[in-house]
Amino acid sequence: MKDRFCNCGDYSELSLITYISSPASFITTDYMINLIISILCSVSVGVLFKYIKAKTTVNIFLITINYLCAIVATYACFRGEIDFSHFAYNSYTISLSVLLPLVFILLSLSIRHSGIIKTDIAQRISLVIPIACSYLIFNEAIPAFRWIGIITGFIALFFILNKGQRTNGTNPFYLLPVFLGYGIIDVLFKQVALQKSIPYTDALFYIFCGCFIFASLITVVSFFKTKIVIQKSAVFYGVLLGLFNFLNIYFYLKAHQSFAKNPTTVFASMNFGVILLGTLVGSIYFKEKLSTKNILGLVLAVLAIIFIVLSQMGEV
Repeated sequence: MKDRFCNCGDYSELSLITYISSPASFITTDYMINLIISILCSVSVGVLFKYIKAKTTVNIFLITINYLCAIVATYACFRGEIDFSHFAYNSYTISLSVLLPLVFILLSLSIRHSGIIKTDIAQRISLVIPIACSYLIFNEAIPAFRWIGIITGFIALFFILNKGQRTNGTNPFYLLPVFLGYGIIDVLFKQVALQKSIPYTDALFYIFCGCFIFASLITVVSFFKTKIVIQKSAVFYGVLLGLFNFLNIYFYLKAHQSFAKNPTTVFASMNFGVILLGTLVGSIYFKEKLSTKNILGLVLAVLAIIFIVLSQMGEV
């Protein structure tokens, strides 16, 4: 089964017809399940953040607890597989250890100074970075249907993020770091998934450890410098956040391993899937109103994902 999906270019015409006539055989494979679970967990993190903001203060202490919980979850699941005899840090894992907590801080600053709408747009269009790297660094041959899906997806993002609201933020300074940060993180995770010398379970454990150390340093500095408020509820919410973060990143890495030769499938499907599901959850659970443009964007997002899946099925 693995060869059938890793070597998509080797499909015969008969096998392509079989997949098109029975798409469930593709959708229900472990490969797509990894991607779907990662999307669900990513949206769960976003929903949890919205819920936490209504209940307590979201600060670096909560994020530190999140990484501590992620470390415990990784160790509990893979304690028999993690190799402690070698130093599993390299340029990719160290960069992620710093960037993941740092991007959270930049995201908060951007929302505060540039507005949530502009920040959301900067975060979503960061997809152009991993797509460009897929072509330039990973040497992926991107088929026509996937290009159609990617372009359709960007149009969908325009309509979905067009909320028709004014933002109070006027300082664009933090938008570029958010854009670069999210894009670079996606590329680094792809590099981690492709590593042969360090198993991804080891890399995941050490990345979370590095994030915890870096976030702890920021927490200590923030406590003495700005006297951040530490609430008991932050521990509980930090644990929940850590569990979803662990599952999100774990299955995201597995998805990249599954689609080793087709990184744009993961990058684009993940991004469009998260914004699609996140918008639906926001509308249903948080009662956020959707305009005609937003609904059109949702339809286009579905079409974009369909195009990407079809391209993966037959390298059309």
